[in-house]
Amino acid sequence: MKKILVACGAGVVTSTSAMNKLQEELANRGISAAEYTLGQSSVAQVESLANDYDLVITTTQYDNEAIHTPVINGLPLLTNIGVENVIDEVVNKLGL
Repeated sequence: MKKILVACGAGVVTSTSAMNKLQEELANRGISAAEYTLGQSSVAQVESLANDYDLVITTTQYDNEAIHTPVINGLPLLTNIGVENVIDEVVNKLGL
């Protein structure tokens, strides 16, 4: 099972919206929720949590060379502009 961390500024509302959209889009591609698990955090917590996940999706700009987990900009999950590209990247990075 792949583990995805979704992070936003405070780790509450925005990341919840992004997670819901991510689940919806993955389901639209026939990817079962049994194939992955989601976690939620603030961007400030990413560095301490990232190593426990296979992928990090942030809704804000995030650059931190201290983590080795791939990071994807998830802003399109909120704006609906470029969602397909984000989902393609998630699927490719996780091999779903």
